[in-house]
Amino acid sequence: MIEQTHCSLCASLEVSEYFKDLRRSYVQCSRCELVFVPPQEYVTREAEKAEYDLHQNNIDDAGYRGFLSRLMQPLLERLSPGVSGLDFGCGPGPALAHMLREAGFEMAVYDSFFACDDAVLTVSYDFICATEVVEHLHRPGAELERLWSLITDGGWLAIMTKLVSDQAAFAHWHYKNDPTHVCFFSRDTWRWWAQQHGADLEIVGADVILLRRNC
Repeated sequence: MIEQTHCSLCASLEVSEYFKDLRRSYVQCSRCELVFVPPQEYVTREAEKAEYDLHQNNIDDAGYRGFLSRLMQPLLERLSPGVSGLDFGCGPGPALAHMLREAGFEMAVYDSFFACDDAVLTVSYDFICATEVVEHLHRPGAELERLWSLITDGGWLAIMTKLVSDQAAFAHWHYKNDPTHVCFFSRDTWRWWAQQHGADLEIVGADVILLRRNC
């Protein structure tokens, strides 16, 4: 029996057990289909920071740049020259922002641990990127609403995150084993979110989600 909790994306109380392992529990919302870890099972902020400090995301690492290009290239095909963007959850080495500046775009950065400048969250942008970020959010509903409110008409929210397929695959999915990953989206979850916000949705490959804010 799971403890009473609400969905961290849509706030619905209609949640049910999805999976449980030796580390923690996972529940799923019947409304938006988000799979998430109950808040009482989150690691501490200190433990979360320690996990991020283990990441080696070097701006000059060709492999890492190639990984980020999976989001950057389809986004570039949709952007007008010289527009401005925000790299949300940029980490200690904002490689994507650096790459987009190289491509001629004006970029701001934000990260609650490494670049915590709330002023950048009061400005509008033509596009916002969040690569390997949304799965870490404790309040994804509120955070996505905030980001969406900053995007200009016709602008883009570009997200990279691995997607849930089904329970059988989830049982063996390495992505859930990171203790800082607490919410897991599926294609259906993004379709629900796009419909709620009147957004155009494109899912590129296995893990790139592009949401366009209609005028």
